[in-house]
Amino acid sequence: MARIFITGSTQGLGLAAARTLIAQGHDVVVHARTPERAQALGDVAAEADGVVVGDLSVRAETLALADEVNELGRMDAVIHNAGVYTESRRVTTPEGHARVLAVNVLAPYLLTARLRRPSRLVFLTSGMHRSGTASLDDVDWLSRRWDAYQAYSDSKLLVSALAFALARRWPHVLSNAVDPGWVPTRMGGPNAPDDLEQGHVTQAWLAAAEDDDARTSGGYWYHQRRREPAAPVRDVPFQDAVVAKLAELTRVDLPD
Repeated sequence: MARIFITGSTQGLGLAAARTLIAQGHDVVVHARTPERAQALGDVAAEADGVVVGDLSVRAETLALADEVNELGRMDAVIHNAGVYTESRRVTTPEGHARVLAVNVLAPYLLTARLRRPSRLVFLTSGMHRSGTASLDDVDWLSRRWDAYQAYSDSKLLVSALAFALARRWPHVLSNAVDPGWVPTRMGGPNAPDDLEQGHVTQAWLAAAEDDDARTSGGYWYHQRRREPAAPVRDVPFQDAVVAKLAELTRVDLPD
């Protein structure tokens, strides 16, 4: 059985993935943004291999979270599930970043750079990455007029490119991006048309299954099927530029 760390696992897709993997007999470390959210985990907290707390929009808390997970031992897989959807204004983190960028992109990068290297990485993306801007000139929205949907789309393009960059740079790690669909979670809203049950299945499968398809890398997945991502995601110079930009913004280099 595998040891698996899931960010943002107090509700929605992250919680569903945690429940599924625990039921399969895996050791799952769950994550909450605040102690209050951790207390609300109930039976999942009791069944989990550990509960860690940290706000992924705050650099210091993200780094402390990585240290705490490392103290629990090396994870076999990490599911980067936590995310921020559309915000009506540019909400600023303590470091001055747009919160959408910090949670959706900078935090997965920081955790990946600092955690003891797992065998599998799963990054949650979105079909909206196809509308993302393949430019790194103003990823933090310091100059552009704020556009909530564009900011979210951009963040998902960047994290998809990161997943593919890691698949190429770390050949012994299975790194994949998962589009869970537009599902009726708190983020997706009650009218979302996709199947909530199917929404979490793929990331749990990629994190732990021994199927041949689940043991591949560099894929963009939707409901356990590979799909073709937006062209920039596969573009090697763009991947490298994204990694360089994230290293610049976080002041942490990605290990070789």
